[in-house]
Amino acid sequence: MNHTAPVEICYDNMRFLITHNPTSATMHKFTEDLPYNDGAPPPDNIVDDWLHLLKSNFREEPGSCVAVHCMAGLGRAPVLVALALIECGMKNEDAVHFIRQKRRGAFNTKQLLFLGQYRPKMRTRSRLRFRDSTVHCCIQ
Repeated sequence: MNHTAPVEICYDNMRFLITHNPTSATMHKFTEDLPYNDGAPPPDNIVDDWLHLLKSNFREEPGSCVAVHCMAGLGRAPVLVALALIECGMKNEDAVHFIRQKRRGAFNTKQLLFLGQYRPKMRTRSRLRFRDSTVHCCIQ
């Protein structure tokens, strides 16, 4: 199977590494498991767990990078990163475009529909915003 290369997505002091399915040699770097059906949007409990994980991770380790994987690195992983961007204040369609700049082919029709209809769960004051860290990067 031809896998796409991992890509880094950075926005508002958040860093993500989107990759395809990890190998047994790299699995130890993935500490959380948030599985959901291939090709589908994530269920509410996965979204809630994902947002909780990000809030705690980026507050405890500013500038850290969260690696996200799925089988091909084109559907489920980019959807979770898009949700983080939307929760951070980015418009839904801008989040999709932002990720597709680095991850061509990301998202299927169901996932695009889900992202287009998604409304942030966090109130404006508690959105995913983090204090200044040593990391200031963006997609180039």
